[in-house]
Amino acid sequence: MGWRPCSPTRRESPSPRASGSSPSGYRRRPLCIRMSNCLTGNPGSAVPNETLPESIREAIASLIANVGRDGTDPRASRAVRSMIETSLAMLADNAAVADLKLVDAALAEIRQALRCFQPHGGVRKVTTFGSARTLPDQREYALARSFSKKIADAGYMVITGAGPGIMQACQEGAGRDRSFGVNIKLPFENVANETIRGDAKLVEFKYFFTRKLFFLKESSAIVLFPGGFGTHDECFETLTLVQTGKSQMVPIVFLDVPRGTYWKTWDRYVRDHLLRKGLIAEQDLALYKLTDSVDEAVREITNFYRTFHSARTIRGKLVVRLNHEVGPAQLELLGREFGDILSGPPVPAPGPFEEEFDEPTLADLPRIVLPFDMRSYGRLRMLIDRLNEIG
Repeated sequence: MGWRPCSPTRRESPSPRASGSSPSGYRRRPLCIRMSNCLTGNPGSAVPNETLPESIREAIASLIANVGRDGTDPRASRAVRSMIETSLAMLADNAAVADLKLVDAALAEIRQALRCFQPHGGVRKVTTFGSARTLPDQREYALARSFSKKIADAGYMVITGAGPGIMQACQEGAGRDRSFGVNIKLPFENVANETIRGDAKLVEFKYFFTRKLFFLKESSAIVLFPGGFGTHDECFETLTLVQTGKSQMVPIVFLDVPRGTYWKTWDRYVRDHLLRKGLIAEQDLALYKLTDSVDEAVREITNFYRTFHSARTIRGKLVVRLNHEVGPAQLELLGREFGDILSGPPVPAPGPFEEEFDEPTLADLPRIVLPFDMRSYGRLRMLIDRLNEIG
């Protein structure tokens, strides 16, 4: 199949650029990350279930038709059918009751979180991680509060774990109206902080894996403050997902107090024990940035979206949506400088592709197509930085 962009006559009406407190030039659209449709490819088919009796399949189709609204996307109906069929297959597999309860609870938590974030899909968000044990009189607390205020002033919302310490500091800085809380039910440290407590943008999770999904899925940037095991868990999972293309490319910033050594020591460990032994590639170091400046952290995030808007893999090529046009000379320069990860020069796309029908508010964005090797994500981050610089 050749490359067939959508006909211009089939585009949705362009959406107006955001105004007010949203990031400059940003279009109001859902920004959640499709974890199964990130840089590595489009959503694949679920593992096939054994064929159900035709009577059951007809009953499922009738149920979906009765519940669905007029104009429901056929792809949504197929996805719901697959979920129902998978659930019935688990019953036929004689799955343990505890396992069925786990799947049921996880699905309910995902639905709850989706409903929480959906009204704010058109606003970019920054997820912050850090220790729940940081005290209000510590410098790290003031640092987190200062950063969150400045990034909120830049038009972003802030997502935290809703607990005390760094999480509370970030929500104090951003303010209740610009905050989300993604809380975890624990025997300790599980009470939502007073800034977000009782707010409609607070979601509570039983499972870490569903909670962690939304930290990255809904975020346009990740900022890490000093913390303990939990912070490092979130740190390395974020780096792994971006390094492997299992999430969208986003800025990852490690922020410390002025002249602090917390993240510098961590970075030295990464270079001395991971890079030197060949356990990571040198290009992987480009996936994150260390700084002890709040202003530099904010610039790292806002500059990332200067020209680059978002990306999506379509038919083996990386389609990059842009906030404004990039000329032929700039594309030629990118092709020369990043020929090690591109099998050919970047080319402009005449319009959105058929696979992008589920993102109609992006229809009027300019696009370029990158024949990317789908493995060199550190170099891809360098390419995006260069694109923002020359575009």
